[in-house]
Amino acid sequence: MTTVEHEVPVREIPAFSRGPVLAVAAAVAVVLTAVSGRYGYFGDELYFVAAGHHLDWGYADQPPLVPLLALLMDTIAPGSVAVLRIPATLATVAAVVLAALIAREFGGGGRAQLLAAGAVAVSPGFLGTGHLLATSTLDPPAWIAVTFLLVRWVRTRSDGVLLAAGMVTAIGLQAKFLIVGFWAVAILAVLVCGPRELLRRPALWAAGAISLLPTIPTVVWQASNGWPQLEMGRVVAGESGYAGGMAGFLPLGFFAAGLLVGSVLGVVGLVRLVRTPQHRFLGVTALGVALLFMLVGGRPYYIAGVLPLLWAAGAAHVERQRPAAWWRWVPTWPVYAVTAAALLLGNVLPIQPASVHAHQPLQIGNFQRDEIGWPAMVADVQAVHRALPPGEARDAVVVTGDYWSYSAVRMYAPELRTFSFSRGAAWFGTPPEESGTVVFVGDPSAIASAFTTVTRAGELDNDEGVANLAQGTPVHVLDGRRLPWAQLWEAARNL
Repeated sequence: MTTVEHEVPVREIPAFSRGPVLAVAAAVAVVLTAVSGRYGYFGDELYFVAAGHHLDWGYADQPPLVPLLALLMDTIAPGSVAVLRIPATLATVAAVVLAALIAREFGGGGRAQLLAAGAVAVSPGFLGTGHLLATSTLDPPAWIAVTFLLVRWVRTRSDGVLLAAGMVTAIGLQAKFLIVGFWAVAILAVLVCGPRELLRRPALWAAGAISLLPTIPTVVWQASNGWPQLEMGRVVAGESGYAGGMAGFLPLGFFAAGLLVGSVLGVVGLVRLVRTPQHRFLGVTALGVALLFMLVGGRPYYIAGVLPLLWAAGAAHVERQRPAAWWRWVPTWPVYAVTAAALLLGNVLPIQPASVHAHQPLQIGNFQRDEIGWPAMVADVQAVHRALPPGEARDAVVVTGDYWSYSAVRMYAPELRTFSFSRGAAWFGTPPEESGTVVFVGDPSAIASAFTTVTRAGELDNDEGVANLAQGTPVHVLDGRRLPWAQLWEAARNL
Protein backbone atom coordinates (compact mmCIF):
# COMPACT_ATOMS: atom_id res chain seq x y z
CA MET A 1 0.00 0.00 0.00
CA THR A 2 1.31 3.42 -0.91
CA THR A 3 0.92 6.11 1.71
CA VAL A 4 0.54 9.71 0.67
CA GLU A 5 2.12 12.29 2.96
CA HIS A 6 -0.25 15.00 4.03
CA GLU A 7 0.59 18.21 2.25
CA VAL A 8 0.41 21.47 4.19
CA PRO A 9 -1.46 24.09 2.15
CA VAL A 10 0.89 26.84 1.05
CA ARG A 11 -0.23 30.16 2.45
CA GLU A 12 -0.27 33.06 0.01
CA ILE A 13 1.92 36.03 0.86
CA PRO A 14 1.86 39.65 -0.27
CA ALA A 15 3.73 40.80 -3.34
CA PHE A 16 7.32 41.89 -2.99
CA SER A 17 7.44 45.66 -2.56
CA ARG A 18 10.15 45.91 -5.16
CA GLY A 19 10.34 49.64 -5.73
CA PRO A 20 10.57 50.93 -2.15
CA VAL A 21 12.81 48.10 -0.93
CA LEU A 22 15.23 48.41 -3.82
CA ALA A 23 15.26 52.19 -3.32
CA VAL A 24 16.44 51.66 0.27
CA ALA A 25 19.02 49.12 -0.91
CA ALA A 26 20.23 51.54 -3.59
CA ALA A 27 20.55 54.35 -1.03
CA VAL A 28 22.72 52.11 1.17
CA ALA A 29 24.85 51.18 -1.85
CA VAL A 30 25.31 54.84 -2.78
CA VAL A 31 26.33 55.87 0.74
CA LEU A 32 28.79 52.99 1.20
CA THR A 33 30.28 53.54 -2.26
CA ALA A 34 30.64 57.28 -1.66
CA VAL A 35 32.76 56.75 1.47
CA SER A 36 34.58 53.57 0.41
CA GLY A 37 37.61 55.44 -0.92
CA ARG A 38 38.03 57.84 1.99
CA TYR A 39 40.86 57.48 4.50
CA GLY A 40 42.49 54.15 3.59
CA TYR A 41 42.68 50.47 4.38
CA PHE A 42 41.59 49.19 7.76
CA GLY A 43 44.28 47.03 9.36
CA ASP A 44 42.31 43.81 8.90
CA GLU A 45 41.75 44.63 5.23
CA LEU A 46 45.48 44.94 4.69
CA TYR A 47 45.84 41.53 6.31
CA PHE A 48 43.17 39.99 4.05
CA VAL A 49 45.03 41.25 0.99
CA ALA A 50 48.28 39.80 2.33
CA ALA A 51 46.51 36.52 3.13
CA GLY A 52 45.07 36.45 -0.38
CA HIS A 53 48.59 36.64 -1.78
CA HIS A 54 49.34 33.56 0.37
CA LEU A 55 46.20 31.79 -0.84
CA ASP A 56 45.54 28.52 0.94
CA TRP A 57 42.69 26.18 1.89
CA GLY A 58 42.69 27.61 5.39
CA TYR A 59 44.25 30.09 7.76
CA ALA A 60 44.97 30.17 11.46
CA ASP A 61 42.22 32.71 12.07
CA GLN A 62 39.63 32.21 9.31
CA PRO A 63 38.40 30.17 6.34
CA PRO A 64 39.57 31.17 2.84
CA LEU A 65 36.68 33.19 1.35
CA VAL A 66 37.62 36.72 2.43
CA PRO A 67 41.32 36.36 1.45
CA LEU A 68 40.16 34.98 -1.90
CA LEU A 69 37.87 37.97 -2.48
CA ALA A 70 40.61 40.36 -1.35
CA LEU A 71 43.01 38.79 -3.83
CA LEU A 72 40.44 39.05 -6.61
CA MET A 73 39.69 42.71 -5.91
CA ASP A 74 43.38 43.58 -5.51
CA THR A 75 44.13 41.84 -8.81
CA ILE A 76 41.39 43.78 -10.61
CA ALA A 77 42.53 47.11 -9.17
CA PRO A 78 45.81 46.82 -7.24
CA GLY A 79 45.96 49.20 -4.30
CA SER A 80 42.36 50.40 -4.64
CA VAL A 81 40.59 50.36 -1.30
CA ALA A 82 37.32 51.38 -2.99
CA VAL A 83 37.35 48.35 -5.28
CA LEU A 84 38.36 46.07 -2.40
CA ARG A 85 35.17 47.07 -0.58
CA ILE A 86 32.75 46.29 -3.41
CA PRO A 87 31.92 42.80 -2.02
CA ALA A 88 31.20 44.36 1.39
CA THR A 89 28.78 46.84 -0.16
CA LEU A 90 27.03 44.08 -2.10
CA ALA A 91 26.75 41.93 1.03
CA THR A 92 25.14 44.80 2.96
CA VAL A 93 22.72 45.53 0.12
CA ALA A 94 21.78 41.84 0.12
CA ALA A 95 21.07 42.06 3.86
CA VAL A 96 18.65 44.94 3.24
CA VAL A 97 16.71 43.01 0.59
CA LEU A 98 16.69 39.75 2.55
CA ALA A 99 15.24 41.48 5.62
CA ALA A 100 12.34 42.69 3.47
CA LEU A 101 11.85 39.20 2.03
CA ILE A 102 11.68 37.71 5.53
CA ALA A 103 9.02 40.25 6.49
CA ARG A 104 7.11 39.21 3.38
CA GLU A 105 7.31 35.54 4.43
CA PHE A 106 5.78 36.57 7.75
CA GLY A 107 2.85 38.01 5.79
CA GLY A 108 4.14 41.55 5.78
CA GLY A 109 3.04 43.87 3.02
CA GLY A 110 4.72 46.95 1.65
CA ARG A 111 4.99 48.82 4.95
CA ALA A 112 6.41 45.85 6.85
CA GLN A 113 8.94 45.12 4.13
CA LEU A 114 10.05 48.74 4.10
CA LEU A 115 10.34 48.85 7.90
CA ALA A 116 12.51 45.72 7.93
CA ALA A 117 14.73 46.91 5.08
CA GLY A 118 15.04 50.31 6.71
CA ALA A 119 16.07 48.76 10.03
CA VAL A 120 19.11 47.25 8.33
CA ALA A 121 19.81 50.49 6.50
CA VAL A 122 19.95 52.55 9.72
CA SER A 123 21.74 49.95 11.83
CA PRO A 124 25.15 51.21 13.04
CA GLY A 125 26.42 47.62 13.05
CA PHE A 126 25.46 46.84 9.47
CA LEU A 127 26.61 50.20 8.08
CA GLY A 128 29.86 50.13 10.04
CA THR A 129 30.84 46.62 8.97
CA GLY A 130 29.43 47.21 5.50
CA HIS A 131 32.10 49.85 5.01
CA LEU A 132 34.86 47.23 5.39
CA LEU A 133 35.72 43.95 3.70
CA ALA A 134 35.86 41.58 6.64
CA THR A 135 34.58 38.22 7.83
CA SER A 136 32.13 40.13 10.04
CA THR A 137 30.67 41.70 6.89
CA LEU A 138 30.12 38.51 4.90
CA ASP A 139 29.00 36.22 7.74
CA PRO A 140 25.68 37.95 8.68
CA PRO A 141 24.15 37.84 5.15
CA ALA A 142 24.64 34.06 5.14
CA TRP A 143 22.76 33.81 8.44
CA ILE A 144 20.04 36.12 7.14
CA ALA A 145 19.64 34.05 3.98
CA VAL A 146 19.39 30.85 6.03
CA THR A 147 16.77 32.35 8.37
CA PHE A 148 14.82 33.53 5.31
CA LEU A 149 14.88 29.99 3.92
CA LEU A 150 13.80 28.49 7.25
CA VAL A 151 10.86 30.90 7.50
CA ARG A 152 9.99 30.03 3.91
CA TRP A 153 10.18 26.32 4.70
CA VAL A 154 7.72 26.77 7.56
CA ARG A 155 5.29 28.23 5.04
CA THR A 156 5.92 25.93 2.07
CA ARG A 157 7.43 22.71 3.49
CA SER A 158 9.54 22.58 0.32
CA ASP A 159 12.58 20.28 0.41
CA GLY A 160 14.23 22.47 -2.21
CA VAL A 161 14.29 25.30 0.31
CA LEU A 162 16.25 23.13 2.74
CA LEU A 163 18.77 22.18 0.06
CA ALA A 164 19.19 25.87 -0.75
CA ALA A 165 19.87 26.51 2.95
CA GLY A 166 22.63 23.91 2.78
CA MET A 167 24.21 25.69 -0.17
CA VAL A 168 24.06 29.05 1.61
CA THR A 169 25.57 27.50 4.71
CA ALA A 170 28.40 26.08 2.61
CA ILE A 171 29.23 29.60 1.46
CA GLY A 172 28.91 30.98 4.99
CA LEU A 173 31.35 28.38 6.29
CA GLN A 174 33.95 29.67 3.86
CA ALA A 175 33.76 33.10 5.53
CA LYS A 176 33.39 32.20 9.21
CA PHE A 177 32.61 29.11 11.26
CA LEU A 178 30.04 30.86 13.48
CA ILE A 179 27.10 29.58 11.44
CA VAL A 180 27.77 26.13 12.92
CA GLY A 181 26.68 27.59 16.26
CA PHE A 182 23.48 28.88 14.66
CA TRP A 183 22.57 25.48 13.26
CA ALA A 184 23.41 23.67 16.50
CA VAL A 185 21.09 25.96 18.46
CA ALA A 186 18.39 25.88 15.76
CA ILE A 187 18.25 22.07 15.67
CA LEU A 188 18.01 21.93 19.45
CA ALA A 189 15.24 24.56 19.34
CA VAL A 190 13.30 22.51 16.77
CA LEU A 191 13.69 19.41 18.92
CA VAL A 192 12.22 21.26 21.92
CA CYS A 193 9.67 23.56 20.23
CA GLY A 194 8.93 21.90 16.91
CA PRO A 195 8.17 21.57 14.10
CA ARG A 196 9.90 18.18 14.60
CA GLU A 197 8.88 17.27 11.08
CA LEU A 198 11.86 19.35 9.99
CA LEU A 199 14.26 16.90 11.65
CA ARG A 200 12.61 13.97 9.85
CA ARG A 201 13.18 15.49 6.43
CA PRO A 202 16.03 13.73 4.57
CA ALA A 203 16.57 17.02 2.72
CA LEU A 204 17.72 18.65 5.96
CA TRP A 205 20.49 16.12 6.45
CA ALA A 206 21.35 16.23 2.75
CA ALA A 207 21.66 20.00 3.19
CA GLY A 208 24.06 19.34 6.06
CA ALA A 209 26.22 17.18 3.81
CA ILE A 210 26.10 19.85 1.09
CA SER A 211 27.28 22.47 3.56
CA LEU A 212 30.11 20.38 5.00
CA LEU A 213 31.64 18.88 1.86
CA PRO A 214 33.24 22.14 0.58
CA THR A 215 34.63 22.73 4.08
CA ILE A 216 36.65 19.49 4.18
CA PRO A 217 39.83 21.07 2.68
CA THR A 218 39.74 23.78 5.36
CA VAL A 219 39.26 21.20 8.11
CA VAL A 220 42.18 19.20 6.71
CA TRP A 221 44.33 22.36 6.75
CA GLN A 222 43.37 23.03 10.37
CA ALA A 223 44.19 19.46 11.38
CA SER A 224 47.53 19.60 9.56
CA ASN A 225 48.47 22.82 11.34
CA GLY A 226 47.49 21.92 14.89
CA TRP A 227 43.94 23.36 14.89
CA PRO A 228 44.94 27.02 15.36
CA GLN A 229 41.31 28.09 14.89
CA LEU A 230 40.47 26.53 18.25
CA GLU A 231 43.21 28.53 19.91
CA MET A 232 41.94 31.61 18.05
CA GLY A 233 38.57 31.09 19.73
CA ARG A 234 40.24 31.14 23.14
CA VAL A 235 42.11 34.31 22.18
CA VAL A 236 38.86 36.02 21.19
CA ALA A 237 37.29 34.96 24.48
CA GLY A 238 40.27 36.41 26.32
CA GLU A 239 39.87 39.69 24.45
CA SER A 240 36.14 39.95 25.18
CA GLY A 241 36.89 42.32 28.05
CA TYR A 242 37.58 45.03 25.46
CA ALA A 243 33.92 44.72 24.45
CA GLY A 244 32.61 44.81 28.00
CA GLY A 245 32.72 41.06 28.53
CA MET A 246 29.50 39.18 29.29
CA ALA A 247 27.98 42.21 30.97
CA GLY A 248 28.53 44.38 27.91
CA PHE A 249 27.49 41.79 25.33
CA LEU A 250 23.79 42.65 25.04
CA PRO A 251 24.13 46.43 25.56
CA LEU A 252 26.72 46.63 22.78
CA GLY A 253 24.64 44.30 20.65
CA PHE A 254 21.65 46.61 21.07
CA PHE A 255 23.79 49.61 20.18
CA ALA A 256 24.94 47.89 16.98
CA ALA A 257 21.33 47.06 16.20
CA GLY A 258 20.28 50.65 16.68
CA LEU A 259 19.41 52.18 20.01
CA LEU A 260 15.87 53.00 18.96
CA VAL A 261 14.60 51.53 15.69
CA GLY A 262 16.53 48.28 15.79
CA SER A 263 16.18 47.69 19.51
CA VAL A 264 12.43 48.27 19.64
CA LEU A 265 11.63 46.29 16.50
CA GLY A 266 13.96 43.53 17.67
CA VAL A 267 12.25 43.13 21.04
CA VAL A 268 8.80 43.20 19.42
CA GLY A 269 9.89 40.66 16.83
CA LEU A 270 11.38 38.34 19.42
CA VAL A 271 8.18 38.38 21.48
CA ARG A 272 6.07 37.67 18.40
CA LEU A 273 8.25 34.75 17.34
CA VAL A 274 8.19 33.15 20.79
CA ARG A 275 4.40 33.56 20.98
CA THR A 276 3.78 32.06 17.52
CA PRO A 277 3.88 28.22 17.64
CA GLN A 278 5.12 27.61 14.09
CA HIS A 279 7.90 30.21 14.45
CA ARG A 280 8.73 29.72 18.12
CA PHE A 281 11.89 27.76 17.32
CA LEU A 282 13.28 30.81 15.51
CA GLY A 283 12.77 33.05 18.53
CA VAL A 284 14.35 30.45 20.79
CA THR A 285 17.23 30.14 18.33
CA ALA A 286 17.86 33.89 18.48
CA LEU A 287 17.91 33.77 22.27
CA GLY A 288 20.05 30.64 22.29
CA VAL A 289 22.62 32.07 19.91
CA ALA A 290 22.98 35.19 22.06
CA LEU A 291 23.38 33.06 25.18
CA LEU A 292 25.89 30.76 23.47
CA PHE A 293 28.19 33.56 22.38
CA MET A 294 27.88 35.31 25.73
CA LEU A 295 28.99 32.14 27.52
CA VAL A 296 31.94 31.37 25.22
CA GLY A 297 33.25 34.95 25.26
CA GLY A 298 32.18 35.88 21.74
CA ARG A 299 31.93 39.40 20.44
CA PRO A 300 28.61 41.28 20.35
CA TYR A 301 28.55 41.50 16.57
CA TYR A 302 28.43 37.69 16.35
CA ILE A 303 24.64 37.87 16.74
CA ALA A 304 24.16 40.35 13.88
CA GLY A 305 22.89 37.63 11.57
CA VAL A 306 19.73 36.99 13.62
CA LEU A 307 18.74 40.64 14.03
CA PRO A 308 17.01 41.09 10.62
CA LEU A 309 14.87 38.04 11.44
CA LEU A 310 13.67 39.83 14.57
CA TRP A 311 13.23 43.13 12.75
CA ALA A 312 11.17 41.43 10.04
CA ALA A 313 8.93 39.69 12.57
CA GLY A 314 8.49 42.96 14.45
CA ALA A 315 7.73 44.88 11.27
CA ALA A 316 5.09 42.37 10.18
CA HIS A 317 3.43 42.65 13.59
CA VAL A 318 3.47 46.46 13.50
CA GLU A 319 1.74 46.37 10.12
CA ARG A 320 -0.97 43.98 11.33
CA GLN A 321 -1.62 45.44 14.78
CA ARG A 322 -1.49 49.04 15.93
CA PRO A 323 1.39 49.41 18.44
CA ALA A 324 0.91 50.65 21.98
CA ALA A 325 0.84 54.41 22.31
CA TRP A 326 4.16 54.65 24.17
CA TRP A 327 6.20 53.27 21.26
CA ARG A 328 3.86 53.84 18.32
CA TRP A 329 6.04 56.71 17.11
CA VAL A 330 9.20 54.53 16.74
CA PRO A 331 8.42 52.65 13.50
CA THR A 332 7.68 55.86 11.57
CA TRP A 333 9.59 57.55 8.79
CA PRO A 334 10.68 60.62 10.84
CA VAL A 335 12.42 58.36 13.37
CA TYR A 336 14.12 56.42 10.59
CA ALA A 337 15.19 59.69 8.94
CA VAL A 338 16.59 61.15 12.17
CA THR A 339 18.41 57.88 12.88
CA ALA A 340 19.95 57.87 9.41
CA ALA A 341 21.03 61.50 9.77
CA ALA A 342 22.60 60.78 13.15
CA LEU A 343 24.59 57.91 11.64
CA LEU A 344 25.82 60.04 8.77
CA LEU A 345 26.84 62.87 11.10
CA GLY A 346 28.40 60.56 13.66
CA ASN A 347 31.46 58.33 13.50
CA VAL A 348 29.87 55.23 12.00
CA LEU A 349 31.19 56.07 8.52
CA PRO A 350 34.22 58.16 7.47
CA ILE A 351 32.26 61.12 6.17
CA GLN A 352 34.15 63.86 8.00
CA PRO A 353 37.73 64.77 7.01
CA ALA A 354 40.48 62.78 8.71
CA SER A 355 41.65 65.95 10.42
CA VAL A 356 38.72 65.80 12.86
CA HIS A 357 40.43 62.83 14.51
CA ALA A 358 43.70 64.67 15.03
CA HIS A 359 44.99 65.40 18.54
CA GLN A 360 42.22 63.40 20.19
CA PRO A 361 42.79 60.72 22.86
CA LEU A 362 42.95 57.10 21.76
CA GLN A 363 39.54 55.44 21.47
CA ILE A 364 39.53 51.65 21.38
CA GLY A 365 36.96 50.54 18.81
CA ASN A 366 37.15 53.70 16.68
CA PHE A 367 37.86 51.75 13.51
CA GLN A 368 37.97 54.83 11.28
CA ARG A 369 41.17 56.02 12.94
CA ASP A 370 42.81 52.70 12.11
CA GLU A 371 42.29 53.47 8.41
CA ILE A 372 44.47 56.58 8.63
CA GLY A 373 48.17 56.98 7.95
CA TRP A 374 49.43 53.55 6.86
CA PRO A 375 51.61 54.84 3.95
CA ALA A 376 53.32 57.37 6.22
CA MET A 377 53.97 54.76 8.90
CA VAL A 378 55.41 52.30 6.39
CA ALA A 379 57.67 55.12 5.17
CA ASP A 380 59.11 55.24 8.70
CA VAL A 381 60.02 51.55 8.40
CA GLN A 382 61.60 52.17 5.02
CA ALA A 383 63.64 55.04 6.49
CA VAL A 384 65.11 52.78 9.17
CA HIS A 385 65.95 50.18 6.54
CA ARG A 386 67.60 52.78 4.29
CA ALA A 387 69.70 54.02 7.20
CA LEU A 388 71.40 50.64 7.52
CA PRO A 389 74.91 50.29 6.01
CA PRO A 390 74.60 48.96 2.43
CA GLY A 391 76.02 45.57 3.35
CA GLU A 392 73.58 45.12 6.20
CA ALA A 393 70.59 46.42 4.25
CA ARG A 394 71.13 43.80 1.54
CA ASP A 395 70.65 40.90 3.98
CA ALA A 396 68.22 42.61 6.34
CA VAL A 397 64.63 41.53 6.94
CA VAL A 398 61.66 43.29 8.48
CA VAL A 399 59.85 41.44 11.25
CA THR A 400 56.72 42.77 12.94
CA GLY A 401 55.09 41.92 16.23
CA ASP A 402 51.59 42.46 14.88
CA TYR A 403 49.86 41.33 11.69
CA TRP A 404 48.58 44.80 10.78
CA SER A 405 52.06 46.30 10.49
CA TYR A 406 53.22 43.25 8.56
CA SER A 407 50.37 43.62 6.09
CA ALA A 408 50.92 47.36 5.71
CA VAL A 409 54.61 46.90 4.89
CA ARG A 410 53.71 44.17 2.41
CA MET A 411 51.25 46.53 0.73
CA TYR A 412 53.30 49.75 0.64
CA ALA A 413 56.88 48.47 0.63
CA PRO A 414 56.82 45.12 -1.22
CA GLU A 415 60.55 45.45 -1.90
CA LEU A 416 61.27 44.70 1.76
CA ARG A 417 61.42 41.09 2.91
CA THR A 418 58.79 41.16 5.63
CA PHE A 419 57.60 38.53 8.10
CA SER A 420 55.51 38.37 11.26
CA PHE A 421 54.88 35.85 14.01
CA SER A 422 51.45 37.38 14.75
CA ARG A 423 48.18 35.58 14.07
CA GLY A 424 47.66 34.14 10.60
CA ALA A 425 50.71 35.92 9.20
CA ALA A 426 52.91 33.61 11.28
CA TRP A 427 52.02 30.78 8.87
CA PHE A 428 53.14 32.74 5.79
CA GLY A 429 56.79 31.84 6.23
CA THR A 430 59.86 32.53 8.36
CA PRO A 431 62.86 34.73 7.54
CA PRO A 432 65.64 32.89 5.70
CA GLU A 433 68.35 31.51 7.95
CA GLU A 434 71.01 33.42 6.01
CA SER A 435 69.35 36.77 6.77
CA GLY A 436 71.17 39.27 8.95
CA THR A 437 70.00 42.49 10.56
CA VAL A 438 66.36 42.70 11.62
CA VAL A 439 64.26 45.85 11.43
CA PHE A 440 61.67 45.02 14.05
CA VAL A 441 58.32 46.83 14.21
CA GLY A 442 56.69 46.59 17.63
CA ASP A 443 57.80 45.27 21.00
CA PRO A 444 60.82 43.01 20.34
CA SER A 445 60.82 41.34 23.76
CA ALA A 446 59.58 38.01 22.37
CA ILE A 447 62.84 37.52 20.43
CA ALA A 448 65.23 40.17 21.83
CA SER A 449 67.17 37.71 23.99
CA ALA A 450 68.30 35.88 20.86
CA PHE A 451 70.21 38.96 19.58
CA THR A 452 73.39 40.55 20.86
CA THR A 453 72.24 44.14 20.25
CA VAL A 454 68.79 45.73 20.25
CA THR A 455 68.71 49.42 19.33
CA ARG A 456 65.65 51.63 19.12
CA ALA A 457 65.71 53.41 15.75
CA GLY A 458 62.41 55.26 15.58
CA GLU A 459 58.65 54.88 15.78
CA LEU A 460 55.64 54.86 13.49
CA ASP A 461 54.01 58.25 12.91
CA ASN A 462 50.97 58.68 10.68
CA ASP A 463 51.83 62.37 10.20
CA GLU A 464 48.18 63.23 10.91
CA GLY A 465 48.36 63.53 14.69
CA VAL A 466 45.77 60.76 14.93
CA ALA A 467 45.91 58.44 17.93
CA ASN A 468 45.25 54.97 16.58
CA LEU A 469 46.49 51.49 17.45
CA ALA A 470 49.62 51.78 15.28
CA GLN A 471 50.64 55.34 16.12
CA GLY A 472 53.86 55.45 18.13
CA THR A 473 54.75 51.79 17.60
CA PRO A 474 58.53 51.52 18.17
CA VAL A 475 60.96 50.39 15.49
CA HIS A 476 64.16 48.62 16.59
CA VAL A 477 67.25 47.29 14.84
CA LEU A 478 68.31 43.84 16.04
CA ASP A 479 71.77 42.44 15.28
CA GLY A 480 73.76 39.34 16.13
CA ARG A 481 71.15 36.60 16.00
CA ARG A 482 72.25 33.57 18.05
CA LEU A 483 69.39 31.15 17.40
CA PRO A 484 67.87 29.72 14.19
CA TRP A 485 64.69 31.39 12.96
CA ALA A 486 62.75 28.12 13.12
CA GLN A 487 63.38 27.94 16.86
CA LEU A 488 62.59 31.63 17.39
CA TRP A 489 59.37 31.38 15.39
CA GLU A 490 58.09 28.39 17.33
CA ALA A 491 58.59 30.29 20.60
CA ALA A 492 57.29 33.68 19.44
CA ARG A 493 54.35 32.69 17.23
CA ASN A 494 51.08 33.82 18.77
CA LEU A 495 47.46 34.46 17.94
